[in-house]
Amino acid sequence: MKLSVVNEIGRELRKVDVDETVFGIQPNMAVLHQAFVTQRANQRGGNVKTKTRGEVQGSTRKVHRQKTTGAARAGTNRSPIRVGGGRAFGPRPRSYAKDFPKKMRRLAIRSALSGKVADGQLVVIDQLAMERPKTKQMLRLLENVGFDRSALVVTGSADRMVLASLRNLDKMKMLPAAYLNVVDMMNHAGLLMTEEAVRVAERLWGKKEPTDGVRPARLHRKPEPLAIAHEKAAAPEKPTARPRRSRADVEGAPPSTQASAEETAPTGRKTRFVPKTPKPEAAAAEPEASPHAEATAAPETKAPARPRRAPKAEATTEAAAPKAPARRRKAEPEAKGDAESKPASKPRATRAKTKPAAEAASEAPKPRKRTPKKTEEGE
Repeated sequence: MKLSVVNEIGRELRKVDVDETVFGIQPNMAVLHQAFVTQRANQRGGNVKTKTRGEVQGSTRKVHRQKTTGAARAGTNRSPIRVGGGRAFGPRPRSYAKDFPKKMRRLAIRSALSGKVADGQLVVIDQLAMERPKTKQMLRLLENVGFDRSALVVTGSADRMVLASLRNLDKMKMLPAAYLNVVDMMNHAGLLMTEEAVRVAERLWGKKEPTDGVRPARLHRKPEPLAIAHEKAAAPEKPTARPRRSRADVEGAPPSTQASAEETAPTGRKTRFVPKTPKPEAAAAEPEASPHAEATAAPETKAPARPRRAPKAEATTEAAAPKAPARRRKAEPEAKGDAESKPASKPRATRAKTKPAAEAASEAPKPRKRTPKKTEEGE
């Protein structure tokens, strides 16, 4: 989509390509109306407040008695039906704010810009360069481009000279492109935008990527605090990690280094390879007896497998002979020869005193039977 660019006297200079997703869509009137109502509601302060009968100043005494007066029943002077009394159901402080989704807000702005283009109320000017504030010069410029009733002037960034030149004109307003809104565009008949403002609007509300492949930076990115920036600049650089040696580099190293490389093979965890340096004294004293030299000299031959150690004979005999139960062995008497050959050991007190339950029951004295004494009567 192309738009004409004019100069200060209203003459067309050239045509520029603009993003159709911003200036060439079908306006969504429902979303546009909802955005207008939401913005106007959010501008309300909601601070108005009236006093009720409990807040106004006055006495709480009953004006006159209830009956026999012929008049209506009356309470206090602070009643809402009396002059100077409180107000019933009056306004109270409240918030009129409404939520509006971001995508709908963006769609409303694009619909307003596209509607201005479709109605012929959008004019693009090459630049607004003013050395000093001049209201007469600005009024002449607006008349040249066809805006003599009301107009909204949009610049790429805040411009103090343009603002001072417009503030004395009735129904004229100036805004930066980042502050474009639906209410201001709808309340002004014409829309005058600089070429820089058009590009800012495309970056803010358009979907077209830049042709050079570089995405523009955000306009309202929060700057980094100065103290943090100084700390980052003064912080020392982190030491670079030592590169890991490959197996090809290790092959040319000494035998002990190769062995250590094989031992430290990757096992699923990240381990840093640290080659071991061989001891010079051991290498000079016994060069032939080192196992690494034999491994390098004859790589094809394998070392014989280490034979398994034969089990002890005593263990086999003891394992083969069945063991007698412990109680039975204690019950059998020992031979005299064995008793004489073995050194006398101190008997355990518990074993000497305790006897089997059967023997203890047989050796226990039997209770004597008592015979009744014979008396003379019994005889």
